Amino acid sequence: MSLRARMGLFAGVAVAIAVIAVVVAGYGGTRNELQRQVDQSLQSLSNRPLQNVGLGPHGGPPPQGVFQFGPHVPSGSGDRDPDEGLGFDHLPPQAFGGASGTFTLFKKEGGTYVPPGQTYEIPSTPAIRALAAKGHGQFYTNMRVQGTHIRVLVTGIGSKGALAVALPLTTVDNALSNQLMLLLVIGGAGILLAAIFGFLVAKTALAPIARFTRQTESIALNPERIEHERLDVTGSDELARLARTFNRTLDALEASVQSQRNLVADASHELRTPIATIRANLQLMREEELLSPEDRAALREDVIEELDELTALVADVVELARGSKPSGERGDVRLDSIVHDALERARRRAPELTFGQRLEPTLVRGDGDRISRAVTNLLDNASKWSPEGGTVEVTLHDGVVTVRDHGPGFKDEDLPFVFDRFHRAKDARSKPGSGLGLAIVRQAAEAHDGFVEATNAPDGGAVLRVGFGPPLELEDVPTEPAVSAPASRDS
Repeated sequence: MSLRARMGLFAGVAVAIAVIAVVVAGYGGTRNELQRQVDQSLQSLSNRPLQNVGLGPHGGPPPQGVFQFGPHVPSGSGDRDPDEGLGFDHLPPQAFGGASGTFTLFKKEGGTYVPPGQTYEIPSTPAIRALAAKGHGQFYTNMRVQGTHIRVLVTGIGSKGALAVALPLTTVDNALSNQLMLLLVIGGAGILLAAIFGFLVAKTALAPIARFTRQTESIALNPERIEHERLDVTGSDELARLARTFNRTLDALEASVQSQRNLVADASHELRTPIATIRANLQLMREEELLSPEDRAALREDVIEELDELTALVADVVELARGSKPSGERGDVRLDSIVHDALERARRRAPELTFGQRLEPTLVRGDGDRISRAVTNLLDNASKWSPEGGTVEVTLHDGVVTVRDHGPGFKDEDLPFVFDRFHRAKDARSKPGSGLGLAIVRQAAEAHDGFVEATNAPDGGAVLRVGFGPPLELEDVPTEPAVSAPASRDS
């Protein structure tokens, strides 16, 4: 079932429940009101006989000043039936179920009495007989007599037993039946209209989502449209927020696709040079008998250097292809130890330089190998641009690694692109490298929610700063003394 159908169905069901509740409440209210009116009529009809025997409306003493209708004949006086003292002889003859009510006296010792001329008698029930035996109390009951639905009021009248008064419910039943039929028709129409309007509302509400779906399906089937296709956004409601979020997702996806394309294109361009050199050298080696021993040795050494450069380039491309997404599970690593080890390797690779260090004990959460690769690239970059006999200053403070060399620094036009992939300044094109080292540094920093920054020192030289996320608390760890070691001659 589609979302539109479910929304329409839920809306229809909700309105249907409300309509049914209104119908039930209306029907119940009308029934209670009509029954209350019948009960009031029964009380009024029973008042006169009760007053004739000296009882109030509920079988108790009559209220002060109530007028007594009809003669009260003591039991056993004359030839008249002692029950005539109830005033039944003053009531007009009435067929059962008439508007004037039907009366029946249920005697305490058993038996019944009805007024003269009354054709029908209210049937006896165990509850009526029990009340007649007690002689006090009152209750209402419904019963059906000879096909007529009646409501009966039974009142205890002391030693005489109980008086029952009945009125027909035919008019009430007819009114309730008519109202029930009307309410069912109105309720059914209301439910039908609710279902129709529910589907219309669902269709209208989901129209923007249907449009978004068509557009996204079109983009999915034609990936090249990512570069220029975006969802239309109007308003500021939830659907507009959804459209904006999806557009931002498309922007990020487009940037990722473009980045991958640039990486492939740049890598292909960079790979072309060492591959072409190796190919040319191999072609020369096919005729090495024509070369002098010195030329053959130089040729082999050149092939090995080109292969080393090609290997390093492929490794850098693979590293960049990982993106900023963290690989593997992160752990707590000592950043100061990683920087210290990287400095030891840098001293062995560049013995002509002096590496000064001032490192604070620092604990970060991340990938130790990736951080080590980034720090190594920073030191290699500083080594490449430092003059012979120069100094590279390395500090670690507040979780930020700062590497400063005393080389020519960055030109203003190159500063915005220092950490871009394959970017190489004009002066760097004659030096070894592919232009990927600092891009790997930025990627590693971003993978650890850190940052990178490149500036020029006021007195000359480049300053590179990198952070690998906020440092963790590290207590009771002795601070490593500052070291300004002479160049090591280890290789």
